[in-house]
Amino acid sequence: MNKLINWVDERLPIVDAWNKHVGKYYAPKNFNMWYFFGSLAMLVLVNQLVTGIWLTMSYNPSAEGAFASVEYIMRDVEWGWLLRYLHSTGASAFFVVVYLHMFRGLMYGSYQKPRELIWIFGMLIYLVLMAEAFMGYLLPWGQMSYWGAQVIVNLFGAIPVIGEDLSLWIRGDYLISGITLNRFFALHVVALPIVLLGLVVLHILALHEVGSNNPDGIDIKKNKDENGIPKDGIPFHPYYTVHDLLGVAVFFFIFFIVVFYFPEMGGLFLEKPNFEPANSLKTPAHIAPVWYFTPFYAMLRAVTVDLFGLDAKFWGVVVMGAAIAILFVLPWLDKSPVRSIRYKGWMSKLALAIFVVSFIVLGYLGIVPATEGRTVVAQILTVLYFLYFILMPFYTRMEKTKPVPERVTG
Repeated sequence: MNKLINWVDERLPIVDAWNKHVGKYYAPKNFNMWYFFGSLAMLVLVNQLVTGIWLTMSYNPSAEGAFASVEYIMRDVEWGWLLRYLHSTGASAFFVVVYLHMFRGLMYGSYQKPRELIWIFGMLIYLVLMAEAFMGYLLPWGQMSYWGAQVIVNLFGAIPVIGEDLSLWIRGDYLISGITLNRFFALHVVALPIVLLGLVVLHILALHEVGSNNPDGIDIKKNKDENGIPKDGIPFHPYYTVHDLLGVAVFFFIFFIVVFYFPEMGGLFLEKPNFEPANSLKTPAHIAPVWYFTPFYAMLRAVTVDLFGLDAKFWGVVVMGAAIAILFVLPWLDKSPVRSIRYKGWMSKLALAIFVVSFIVLGYLGIVPATEGRTVVAQILTVLYFLYFILMPFYTRMEKTKPVPERVTG
């Protein structure tokens, strides 16, 4: 076995890659529970890829056969129901894990220098993940899949001059049809997963180049022993590979409870109208995207005023796009001399708390039907969402921070 490993390693440095990224990669010794979510994101990605491959073996990507093939998977394919629920629940689990992973980055300043590129790759992953989820949402060809896609694609029509042509180009037809389904299927199972995997690799490579952040926001590379090993670091393997198993066990416990007992999650993960085949002549009473898109959908609906000769629908699309785009420039907005929320002032802590509450409540408002009162609340929360970023250069400079220790704490 050693001879085989040496023979392969001389031609492909697998051992060297293992040591660099796992065996001899030194991570801070004070990781806490918030650092489970990076590895859990990888776990859910593998689940989605494996279950997705098996589902495509029985799925028919056509307007005539898509819904029936999903029913066939659920009723006649051996363990097909489990594969489908693992995939549908996995999609929601992916966003839960990614949102918590992003929140940890916000708390501990993991986007600050020299980790700007890690954050940008992470945001690109988030963007591709949203596109991947949207494409996959159409594939069951149920009522909510059909009309949800119709609403989202029609939003592009609000763009002046090119909007209508762009919507037509995305659909491939004048309405959502089998052509749209077929191209979304190709993008969902081939193109976007390749892009996603490439970005994940770049995200990890960029992380291991500059080193992991930690709850104290201290760079452990600045304090090394005589052998050049960080004094506050421990090898990722076996310490954190074993450490992450705890997170995996807890995750699986919750995940499989949902899969076996609450796969629809009361209509939150799988909406009731999606158990009816798509019908272009019957509009559901209330159309809303899946829960992980609803904060941005609420922002879109919150815009009700026409400006500069352009209708509210266009400005809603602009606000929704800006809400995602502004995340990309976050590393250059934070002017705080410290990274971690532990040592930032009260203004940063209050701003982050308001931001999180605003995002969660906007998510709820995006699920329920719009009313005059809810629209006003959504408008206020949308403003608070953007103020978190717009005011960040000011309150991070103004506030008094705590002294950061030279070594990491427990």
